[in-house]
Amino acid sequence: MSRPRYRFGEFVVSPARRVLLRGGREVPLIPRYLDLLLLLLEKRRVAVARQEIFDQVWSDVVVSDGALSQAVRTLRRTLGDDPREPIYIRTVSRHGYQFVHASVVEESEETPLPPRPAPVAAPLAMASPDPFEAALSQLLGPASPEDRREAAETLHALGTEEALRRLGARPGHEAARALMRETRWDVAGSASVPLLGEPGSMAAIRSLVALRLRMAARQVGKRWAAAAGGGALAGVAAGLIGGTVVLLAPGSTAPTTVPIAYALVGAVIGGLGAAGVGAGLAMAEALARSLRGLALVIFGALGGGTIGTMAHLMGNWTVADLFGRDLSAVGGGFEGLLLGGAAGLGYALSTPRPGGGMATPRGWQRAIVALATGACCALAGVALSLAGHNLGGGSIDLIARTFEGSQIGLEPLSRLMGEPQVGPLTRAVLSAYEGMLFGCGLVLGLTRRLTPS
Repeated sequence: MSRPRYRFGEFVVSPARRVLLRGGREVPLIPRYLDLLLLLLEKRRVAVARQEIFDQVWSDVVVSDGALSQAVRTLRRTLGDDPREPIYIRTVSRHGYQFVHASVVEESEETPLPPRPAPVAAPLAMASPDPFEAALSQLLGPASPEDRREAAETLHALGTEEALRRLGARPGHEAARALMRETRWDVAGSASVPLLGEPGSMAAIRSLVALRLRMAARQVGKRWAAAAGGGALAGVAAGLIGGTVVLLAPGSTAPTTVPIAYALVGAVIGGLGAAGVGAGLAMAEALARSLRGLALVIFGALGGGTIGTMAHLMGNWTVADLFGRDLSAVGGGFEGLLLGGAAGLGYALSTPRPGGGMATPRGWQRAIVALATGACCALAGVALSLAGHNLGGGSIDLIARTFEGSQIGLEPLSRLMGEPQVGPLTRAVLSAYEGMLFGCGLVLGLTRRLTPS
């Protein structure tokens, strides 16, 4: 069954001819934006969720929420719509978008249409007969960042190689080339945009790095806090469960408040660790394109190692100054480095993105990513324990044995495992348990899609 043609106001959208007409004249539109308009028209009786839009319109490429927002802005400008008093496209807060025009007529594609005149009117250069020059003028001119990005995407849709040939060495070509390099991932079928060996290559590379750093700063600010929250909740769960087991173990003399104490310590350790690793992973996703997997491992390790070293130094200094005890054997930088790298590896393997970009798995896929990352962290935890290093539980036990009279040690847990005191088996099981929960909590926080209202 063929798709119908849509008529509303002075516009006609033809799925068969792949055109948007206004008053019988074709309005140039990026193919993916036309796909978005068709989806909203087809499902105009309901609000279309952002995730469904990504699945339908951007199914072959990973993009950020900003790409969808830009597409909607372009459609509104093309249709002459006002987002504050929408006639065509309404934003549904924290959900998606809906086509709300009161009179949409569906008609057969067999109904004759006027012959195509020369293209006119569009968001780019209303009167220009050359769409390349119109887009290049907007890309190189004093336009807003959103308009310049739209111009770069339009040039990719028209033809990347021809656009680059025409761009040449015009004034401002370095920043324009960098933006085209960045936006090529958002337009299916785009050709590559080389920087090295081109005029002003170093300036173009600097522009690209600055552009990605600005994007990274925004993404890290949004996602690291969510990752830290996920890690903190995982730490609370680990502490409550572990503390309860210690409390109920045969021969335990632990006070009834030990689960709460473990939960508080777990929240701090898990939250800090996930903040560091999550910031590293978010930075890697924002900066890396072609080497996303390697970047996730490296940045995850750097984030975990940095926060682990800082926490270790501050904690050890505080305890040494206040109580005169040396806690240098408590886990820190190396443990964070290995755990962060393992989290990056699990996350990269379970969210392959050949074109880079932010992973936003949903439903069961999100659970699978969390479990895969948790499994890698669990293996890293076991490796650390076998090498004599401590994660959260081992560090708590070490602190308990350092302070005489402490009742929060893990001896009751070790006896359940057939060891008279905390030994290799207890440390390995405990580290695997902590690593699994840490990885799961980190990813569940990190992959929470934060959509603008």
